[in-house]
Amino acid sequence: MSPTAQTTASTRRVVFPFTAIVGQEEMKLALLLNVIDPKIGGVMIMGDRGTGKSTTIRALADLLPEIPVVANDPFNSDPSDPDIMSDEVRALLEQGTEIPVVQKKVIMVDLPLGATEDRVCGTIDIEKALSEGVKAFEPGLLAKANRGILYVDEVNLLDDHLVDVLLDSAASGWNTVEREGISIRHPARFVLVGSGNPEEGELRPQLLDRFGMHAEIHTVKEPALRVEIVEQRAEFDQNPLEFVDKNQTNQEALQEKIVNAQKLLPSVKIDYDLRVKISEVCSQLDVDGLRGDIVTNRAAKAIAAFEGRTEVTIDDIRRVITLCLRHRLRKDPLESIDSGYKVEKTFSRVFGVEVAEDTTQANGSQKSGVRS
Repeated sequence: MSPTAQTTASTRRVVFPFTAIVGQEEMKLALLLNVIDPKIGGVMIMGDRGTGKSTTIRALADLLPEIPVVANDPFNSDPSDPDIMSDEVRALLEQGTEIPVVQKKVIMVDLPLGATEDRVCGTIDIEKALSEGVKAFEPGLLAKANRGILYVDEVNLLDDHLVDVLLDSAASGWNTVEREGISIRHPARFVLVGSGNPEEGELRPQLLDRFGMHAEIHTVKEPALRVEIVEQRAEFDQNPLEFVDKNQTNQEALQEKIVNAQKLLPSVKIDYDLRVKISEVCSQLDVDGLRGDIVTNRAAKAIAAFEGRTEVTIDDIRRVITLCLRHRLRKDPLESIDSGYKVEKTFSRVFGVEVAEDTTQANGSQKSGVRS
């Protein structure tokens, strides 16, 4: 690790600020909730081309506070949490060795579309292992993404087998590489974000179900809003540092809100009756398995923590349930994903709440305090 671990904004590549992104509230809310609780299981973002998917995800990674990591460790091991440290670091700690620690920005790893399994998972050098008797492991992208964000653009065009590998690692938090009887595993806990254009085909329902949330984004139709987005972008391109400085206060406020939410999350409770009703919604929608129930509970707790509360409300559930369930309703691979109407209708029936016709997930997320 270079001595400039605490890189200043002036030397780091300038990224468009998250709080300056106009609209796309559904996507922003889903990403923030996954950062607060990575166990939600990632986000699949489907939408038109040129709607700011990549910009938003890079902005999120840049927004997050620095984290303590073990110096010179290829897995970004946490110096205090055994669940997210490599076996080597754990062994050193058990021996009482002092571990050098540095602060590092949360990393965002971009997975290229043509990536091979070796590039993603890492490789074992068998010759070195046999001749020198050491486990010679060349880490892959999953190692680099540990404790960060792994972004897969056009995930619907990625080989199904690779998507499976990514989802397995995201769910278990570990990556295991085996070759010729030699096995190596390392922590791989990351927020998995996939994006794609529905025109190019959907993921198979089995794979889609394993993403915690599904956010839909559309091209902004309102002319005044389109002009605002274009002007924001032009202002940023003209003088990036000045634009970032202008948004610094909002960025710091949101960063603090995320950190506080992460600390508060373990204290958040969800009433038994509300949990039963969430499961009733899943049952009535004929959602396969229990992932829908689990993710909705987690997301509702995360949004309550984000707003500084320790009790989940019906409104919290309303604001996340479509994101958590809409992609789990599709049984036929040729069927298109429900926009959320079925979920909202069932939710209002089970919870006995009137959902106004003009109430959309986007409006709900605006209430969440995510500044557009």
